[in-house]
Amino acid sequence: MSIEVKFFASMRDLIGDDCEIGSETLKEHSISTVDDIWDHCARGKTRAENVLIAVNMDYVDGKTLVKEGDEVAFFPPVTGG
Repeated sequence: MSIEVKFFASMRDLIGDDCEIGSETLKEHSISTVDDIWDHCARGKTRAENVLIAVNMDYVDGKTLVKEGDEVAFFPPVTGG
């Protein structure tokens, strides 16, 4: 199993393609939170504080624990005009 990570809109422009983290990588890199996932997939890029995060379609914060089978999504805040 793995964790599927998706980036939307400007997040995709910043990070690039979606990321999938397999079981071995989760263990090898001690990935247990959303913040850990960002660090692994974003390769050193800074995440703005207003970036929205969802795990399995529920809004969460960076300290949220993740497990195999989860889907994590990062997307910019919605703006209007």
